[in-house]
Amino acid sequence: MADKLKVTLVKSTIGAIPKHRRTVKALGLKKLNKSVELPNNAATLGMVRQVRHLVKVEEI
Repeated sequence: MADKLKVTLVKSTIGAIPKHRRTVKALGLKKLNKSVELPNNAATLGMVRQVRHLVKVEEI
């Protein structure tokens, strides 16, 4: 299991519910097609799972 995740915002949050918008912001994603590297832990995986329809995830 990788120790980091590369999370990329691939779909806009304009039509998303407010809770999902806040989750994307908390992940550090601001613009489309921008990526962030996050630790692979339970908290991050739970946030990514909540907005899995908006992001793409790769293990590093």
